Parts: sequence; C-alpha cells; structure tokens
Amino acid sequence: MRRLLVLFDLDNTLVDRRGTLADWAAGFIARHGLDDEEQAHLLDMVAERAYPSTFDAIRSQYRLPMSTDELWRAYCIDVAAMASCPAEVLDGLDELRAAGLRVGVATNGAADIQRAKLRVTGISERVDGVFVSEDADARKPQPRHFALAAARCGAVLGEGGWMVGDNPVNDIGGGRSAGLNTIWIGNDRSWPPDDPGPDHTVPHARAAIDVVLLHSVDHRRATA
Repeated sequence: MRRLLVLFDLDNTLVDRRGTLADWAAGFIARHGLDDEEQAHLLDMVAERAYPSTFDAIRSQYRLPMSTDELWRAYCIDVAAMASCPAEVLDGLDELRAAGLRVGVATNGAADIQRAKLRVTGISERVDGVFVSEDADARKPQPRHFALAAARCGAVLGEGGWMVGDNPVNDIGGGRSAGLNTIWIGNDRSWPPDDPGPDHTVPHARAAIDVVLLHSVDHRRATA
C-alpha cells in the first residue's frame, strides 16, 4: 500500500516566526544601541524573508561596525535559539509517521537559518525529508518546489497527499496546483474572499495533524 504524503510549511505553521522575530528585533536594538523606534522598521526588513543581503542593507543603514557575514551568522544563531515547536505538534509528527504517512517540510527561505530552526526545535528528527527553496532555487508556489519536497520524502506528486501552511498563495494555492489537498492555518484571519478556499481551515498545526490522521484512517479502510 502506498504511503500518503503530508508536507508542512515551517514559519508560522510549525514554529511561530512572528513572535520569534519580535523578540529578536528587541534584542538586536538593545545590543547595538539603536533607538526603540527603529524596531518596527527592522522587523519590516526581515518580515517577508531574511537573507545575507538583508543584513548588508541593515549594516549600511545603521552603520554597524561588524561585517555582513557576522550579522547574518548571529541572526541565524539567535533566531534558531529562540524558535520552538509545541510538544503536541512534535508528538503529532511522530503519530503521522507511525500511521504510515511520509512527512516532510516544504519551506521558502535561506537554507542555513531554516535548517538551524528545524534542528534546534527537533522537527528535523521527526520528518522524512526537508526542502528549502534556496536548495535548488525553487520557491513556493512553484509546483517544482512541491515536487522536490516530495522527492526528499521518497514520494512523488500524484500519489495523493496534503499541504499544510499559513500562506494562502504559497502554501494553499501552490499546494493545490501541485495536486495536493490543502489545510490552511488560519491564525485568526479570514480567508481572502476572491481566492479558492482550502480543503480545510484549522487554528493551528496540531489541528491540521488531527485532520490528516482522520483522513488517513478513511484512506486505509478504502484501500484495504
């Protein structure tokens, strides 16, 4: 019997990136003696996605004495150390694999910071594969991103599966285009009215895991 695939977004799905970045920005401002009013602007600079080039711009704007590489490495270490994944979600990843599913992470971003977060939180030990967009210059919502993520898990698209994430375009629209069922982590937001909706909407990753587990039972019964 084939093993169904379930892919998870990382930021604001398995880990709380927004809260982590707010804590990081406060610490960065205090460490470098910047005005408190700069925190919002600093967050804007790293909000969508942070890369070494982002810290080249930060270094220039605030005339910081350290190199771009030093700033980037410090960011990776600090943010990874602050990242956490709820215990019930980690347990849920184990439950999915025990139920016979292939479990993976499909995330945009720089490979070093994303993999550091996965390692520190313990997520990397609980999944079959990880694909970060920088690995092969394939970003969600491109179908190629999902195909490569599936391959990292030993699966292929077209055999059935799920995409779980918080971004309506990258995760839900992209997952749908890749032929996956979709679960949206709403985080108390309303779905964009003009976009096709996800298959399921849930408040957090643990609830998404429960949906997949329930459907996997139905799938096993149907194919038994």
